[in-house]
Order: sequence, then structure tokens, then C-alpha cells
Amino acid sequence: MFFSNEQIIDGLTLALTTVAWAAGSIILVELVRDAYHMLSHQLKWLYQQHHIWHHKAFHSDLSIVSEDLYRRSHWHHDVPESILMFVASCLFLGVAYASFPSWATLIGTFAGGIYYTTCSVVRAVAGGMGWKWANKADPNHEPGQFLEPPTQWIVNKSYHWRHHFENPQAYFSGVYTFVDKLLGTAVSLQGKTVAVTGASGALGQALLKHLIEAGARVIALTSSQTEPITLEVAGKLLALETISWQIGREQDLSEVLERADILVLNHGVNVHKQRTQQAAIESFEVNTWSSYRLLELFLSTVRTSEEIAKKEAWVVTSEAEVAPAQSPLYELSKRSLGDLVTLRRLDAPCTIRKILLGGFRSKMSPTATLSADWVAKQTISAVKRDIRNVIVSYRFWIYIVHPVREFLVSSYFRTHSCRDAEITTTVENNTCSERSLIVSSLEQG
Repeated sequence: MFFSNEQIIDGLTLALTTVAWAAGSIILVELVRDAYHMLSHQLKWLYQQHHIWHHKAFHSDLSIVSEDLYRRSHWHHDVPESILMFVASCLFLGVAYASFPSWATLIGTFAGGIYYTTCSVVRAVAGGMGWKWANKADPNHEPGQFLEPPTQWIVNKSYHWRHHFENPQAYFSGVYTFVDKLLGTAVSLQGKTVAVTGASGALGQALLKHLIEAGARVIALTSSQTEPITLEVAGKLLALETISWQIGREQDLSEVLERADILVLNHGVNVHKQRTQQAAIESFEVNTWSSYRLLELFLSTVRTSEEIAKKEAWVVTSEAEVAPAQSPLYELSKRSLGDLVTLRRLDAPCTIRKILLGGFRSKMSPTATLSADWVAKQTISAVKRDIRNVIVSYRFWIYIVHPVREFLVSSYFRTHSCRDAEITTTVENNTCSERSLIVSSLEQG
């Protein structure tokens, strides 16, 4: 029996519409969960009656403080939250079916919202009853260490850990991170120690100022002065912890990198139109290799679950990755740094952000369009929304071209490189296997 083209199209339309309604229902109830979660931290009575029990129930390794407290946390927090989600899914089904009456609407909203939230209610009640299988149904609260850094769009264990043990006033999202991105609570800088290179420059000082305003403790790293850097913040003149260092002696900063939660690699040099051998060496040494050496030193300090969750590196490259900067050596060295960062991010132990900036006014570019303060403010705002490739530029096409280039380059690197793997080169193909590094070559002839 064959189906006509019209029947096939109708069937596909029904299937796609059903899936769309199901996905929309799930997203809606997750938004309700996140809104309830956020309000439970803002409203004192709600926090004391419901949410405080959830935070009391876990040690820092997410092991249970006590069975009784864990069960109470389900009754006080998980059960009310899941019931609210169930009610929201029922209301959504009614409104959706009244507005768009069809089998696709009914099946999609039922299979998505009603079934999804019913499972949540069952798990919450089972947890309150002390049934062990309910504990295993929530991977973000499983006890033990974790090796994966916080993910960008889906809440994983290290992302949610930060809500419990870093800053309860941030990281509200339960499954999808949309609400945190919208509110600017996807990354908290409150109380974090942030070390910034290039601290005596225009952008360095602007970043330090906005980091302090965001609640961070800052360390100014500079190679151009030895006296403490002072900044005026909120009408007060502050003398910052300032550490002098030299290019080529990055190892001297090991102690600073150990105690830093975030490293901002912001130093650089622009030789403008020079193309001499010395200019090339200086450009790559400062812009590429010094930053890369510091990056690797910083990544070597990431050892524990807490450090995996909290530590980050921000690497200031440039829109020169994809656009001309009227300085060939600056473009080449910054582009090389950007590509090295893309490669290193594939298996980095913590989050690495790229910060691509358009021209801003500084000693290197006194006639540029953007102010350093505005660029720094936009950068911090983007980081709080957990943007991994921060772009601040007046060239609109950079926001389109760079993500495409980053995806293609990252895909190429992922396909044609291996980490701590056996690399066997043959005439037919290249393969990687997860054992020791062995390089085999075939002689010609």
C-alpha cells in the first residue's frame, strides 16, 4: 500500500507539529521551575519555608547530610516545585487546545508537559518517601567528584554545584540555562579572585574597575610599572594588589595563578606597519606565546572539582581573527593565539573564553572609535550571561562571521587532532585511539 504525496505531507506536518508542542511544553514548565527557584531566593518567607531545606541537605561533594534532612528537602522543595510545574502544564494544555484545537496540540502538550511534570512529581514524592531509585534520577545531585566544566546551554553537575556552594543568588536554572542568561546570573563574579595582565593599560584598568564593581577581588599584573596601580571606584581611590612580571618569565606568576579563580590574558603589543624580523619575533612572543604559556600554567592549577567548576581563563584576542587591523604582524599573532585557544578548549579542564574586541582608544590606538570603559562594561555583561566567545565591535558582520569561523575551525581541530592518544599514520587513513602517544611514520621508496 502506497501513500499519496498529500498523505505523506500531512503525516509529516502532524508529527512535526506534535514534536513542536511537546518541546514547547517542556520549555515552558522549565521556565516556570526557574522562575519559582529564583523567587524562592528573593522572597524570605518562601526561602525559609521551602528552599532552605534543599540547600541544607548536601555536603560540598553533594553527599547527603542525613537521610532525614534529604527526605524533608524533597517534601519542602521538590514536591511543591514539581506540583507547580504540573499545574502550569495543565493550564498550558487547556490554553493551547482552546486556541489551536487539533490532535497535534493535544498529544504534544500531553506527552510533553503533562507526562514530563508527572514524572517530576513522582520522583519528588519518591525522594520524600526515601526510595533510593529517586536519588539516581537526578544526575546533578549525585555525590562524588566531577570532571566536566560547567556547560553553556544545559545545566550539568558542575554548573548546579556553583548554585549550592559558590553563590546561591546566581545559577538559578534547573535544566536549560536560558533564565540565567536572560538575568545575567549564568556567571557570578562575587567574591572571586581575578588576575588581569596588561593591568596598566586602558582596557586593563577599565576591566579592573568593572570587576571590582561586580564584587570581584582583583590582582593587577603589569610589566610596565612596579608601584601599585590605583583606581577610583564608586568615588573611592583604591590601591590594588599589583604584581610586576616580565615576558618570558611567566613561571614567576605560578603562586598568583594558584590562588586566582579567573585569569584575564589582556597584555599585547602592536608594531603597526613594521615587518622586520625583530618586529615579528616581538609580536609573536608577546601576543601569542606569552599568553599561551600563562594559559597552560593556569590550566595546570585546575585539579579539584571545585576548581573545575569555578576557574576560568579569559583570553583577549581581537577582531583581527577575522578582520584586517592594518597591522599584519598584529593580525597574524592574534589570529594564531585565537586558533591555539580554539584547539586548547577542546579538552581544557575549565572554561576558556575568547574576548574579541574591535578597536578601542588606548596608547596603541589613540584614534579608535570605542572607549575602553564601554568595551570593558560590555565584556563583563556578556560574561555574566556565560557567552563563551565575547564580541565587542562596531562592525556588525563580525558577529556573524566569527561564530561561523569558530565552528568550522573547532570542528576541523576536533576531527584532525587527538589528546593523549595513539596516533597511527598509514597510507589509507589517520586514526586516534585512547592509549599512549606513539607516532609511526612510513619511509618513502
